[in-house]
Amino acid sequence: MPTERDILQLLREIGTRLDGDVSLDLLAVRAGWSRFHLHRAFRRVMGETPKHYTQRLRLESAAASLVTTERPIGSIAARTGFASHAVFTRAFRRHFGRTPAAYRAEALGNVRPPVRHRHAALTAATGPCVGLFHVPVNHARRIAMPTISIERRELAAQPILFVRARAGRHEISTAIGQCLGKAYPYALSSGQAVAGRPFTRYLSAGPGLFTMEIGVPISATAPGEGDVEAGSLPAGPTVVGVHAGPYDQLGETYAAMERWIETNGLKTAGPPWESYITDPAEHPDSANWRTEIYWPVAK
Repeated sequence: MPTERDILQLLREIGTRLDGDVSLDLLAVRAGWSRFHLHRAFRRVMGETPKHYTQRLRLESAAASLVTTERPIGSIAARTGFASHAVFTRAFRRHFGRTPAAYRAEALGNVRPPVRHRHAALTAATGPCVGLFHVPVNHARRIAMPTISIERRELAAQPILFVRARAGRHEISTAIGQCLGKAYPYALSSGQAVAGRPFTRYLSAGPGLFTMEIGVPISATAPGEGDVEAGSLPAGPTVVGVHAGPYDQLGETYAAMERWIETNGLKTAGPPWESYITDPAEHPDSANWRTEIYWPVAK
């Protein structure tokens, strides 16, 4: 049976072939697994089928091209692996709730070109790994010193779209995938400019359960809808730690930050949040993953 790391290796290959054949048959042959085992393992790790995954990435790539380039829609359709303009338009409307032409005219509003291009870069990095943050991966060895740096910064308030969840420690990965699977597509379909990496904010920890806000930063305040709420990450002095390696060692960086805060005569002033800097779909080796932890402190 393919492992989580096998699937991560496969995701990197899919990402380079979105304009070509990424059928289940071809992927199974190239990976050396049966169609059944590939489909089952892929869905277990990603929370979606290979077909849905590749279709979603193609459409998200097309949406980014629509708001950052002046390429004809037919050219964008061909570049993202669609057989025709008509096939692309039907798929795009089903996914985003409007035609490609309408999305180009309406999405991102009066957002400046640099913000649009940052949005495109962030969506290209975020889309492939929406279901992968906190994914458990068997690592050959533990990172001896997972905390790279700790420093105090002054932050501005950051508008966000998020979904609230409660989950046990071993359910965090699933909860993040499910909540980002609502907040992130809503940000894209409603035409908001993504302004940062996905995050999880830990509001409280009860008996075996964490209450979390999981979502994406956006460039300007926007309304939520349904389970997706609007809010902001707080402004003010914040201690920021950079964690290296797998997610199951994040507790070590949190502990190091608590010691640093106490040593420097500071006090925490709000719940911490994690920002997932590295794309696991691009970097299958969890030793290369980077996560930033933000912890507000009193002035």
